[in-house]
Amino acid sequence: MTAATETDRGLETKHRALWALGDYATVATDVVAPLGPVLVTASGIGTGDRVLDVAAGTGNVAIPAALRGADVVAGDLCPDLLARGEASARARGIGLRWQQANAEALPWDSDEFDAVLSCVGVMFAPHHQRAADELVRVCRPGGRIGLISWTPEGFIGEMFATTKPYVAAPPPGVQPPALWGNADHVRALLGERVTEFTTQRCALRVDRFDDGAMFRDFFKANYGPTIAAYRGIADEPDRIAALDAQLAALGDRYLAGSSAMEWEYLLVTARKR
Repeated sequence: MTAATETDRGLETKHRALWALGDYATVATDVVAPLGPVLVTASGIGTGDRVLDVAAGTGNVAIPAALRGADVVAGDLCPDLLARGEASARARGIGLRWQQANAEALPWDSDEFDAVLSCVGVMFAPHHQRAADELVRVCRPGGRIGLISWTPEGFIGEMFATTKPYVAAPPPGVQPPALWGNADHVRALLGERVTEFTTQRCALRVDRFDDGAMFRDFFKANYGPTIAAYRGIADEPDRIAALDAQLAALGDRYLAGSSAMEWEYLLVTARKR
């Protein structure tokens, strides 16, 4: 095994464990659920379309696509999230396939799907170009690629910037997730392999939190990256207190005395040439 392969496998294991922390299914259901139908609609998903949801989590895109009559596969690195999504879909009588998959090495044939989608999912793959290459590869010529990613300037992008000083530096070559929220970055990743490339900055209205402290405590309990940041400073009470204060202040700033936050994201649609 080469050193590069060992590093990649180590990253895969780390990311799988990261998203198994806490209860991302609660975040998906209580906060980001509206994004899935937005992406399905923007991508024009309809009856009979063969759809792949990459980094699907618990199926925020996969389930709405299946409800449109599409033939859907949900792939994710974390089996715990897939199991939660499959149980939810089964309880609602929704049929689709669930399969463990690494976004940087998708286990499907080239040109297999009519639409390849990812909602705040593929953005967390460590190597952006590898993941983008896979999105394009498995999409058929003329098929659709649809993405939703948090922007660097938006709320989640600022949250990542807030926690960055409290986490270990990533290995060489690993890029920040929020770069997927930059239109120029995504355009460069997809390159001339796509046409009809369109982008739109939108906002998710989040009325789940009364104040910044409530937001912070929800993410400390449920969101893997936030949990990991706190675990890394578990023996440093001063740093815990500082991060507590900074995350609560971020939430309060975005609430600005109102009952809801606006979390900016980038919506991308394109067609494979």
